[in-house]
Amino acid sequence: MSNAPTYLKSLKKESVVQSVINRLTEAIKSKELQPGDKIPPEPELAESLGVARSSVREAIKILTYLGVLESKRAEGTFVCDGYTESMIDPMIYGIILNQDSFENLMELREMTEAGMMKLAIAHHSAEELDELSEVIKRMEETAKSEGDYVDKFFEIDNVFHDKVAQMGKNPMADKINRVVRALTYATRYNTVQHMIRSGKTEELIDAHRRLYEAIKSGDNNNLSDKVAATYFDTELFRG
Repeated sequence: MSNAPTYLKSLKKESVVQSVINRLTEAIKSKELQPGDKIPPEPELAESLGVARSSVREAIKILTYLGVLESKRAEGTFVCDGYTESMIDPMIYGIILNQDSFENLMELREMTEAGMMKLAIAHHSAEELDELSEVIKRMEETAKSEGDYVDKFFEIDNVFHDKVAQMGKNPMADKINRVVRALTYATRYNTVQHMIRSGKTEELIDAHRRLYEAIKSGDNNNLSDKVAATYFDTELFRG
């Protein structure tokens, strides 16, 4: 496909979902894709970029959630023509189009996650605390697996943080938190992958245990520090 648009050139294999997201948003910023344009169907995108259809599907799902793309039944997927009705989406669209800095995004992540911890401490139930404990047990069991368990562990990691957000019982804060986590998908995945493949899975699990214990004990002290301590070598994974 020598005459294909730049955004349809084959991708490297690392951070595949984020790479697809980056390629599509770069195409929007460079005007290769304009508001209202239809993007190629999943099979064509996957073949052109040299990635699995599942990676393309996940990238499109994230960009649709963020309000960058919209799916129209029986028509396909299009670049949003202006902002969606959701109040959070214009801000996120602006972050993508203006390529806000990695440092600002990480500060926003720390603020939102510390805020979700504070809400969880204030509003959680005993049943929810038990459920969070079970998620940590799933991490521990997964760490005993043979072979590559990065993807499975990352999925459980997301369940843990989604559960913390739900414990706060504030849907608006939960949505902002989920948007920030979508934007930091690649950084979070690469951190988990780095820790596991460096033989530091127990450190990773222990970081989650500390967050659990803070919620259980009602410890509101230094929440930002507790959250930041779970990021490990985040600087290695800037986009």
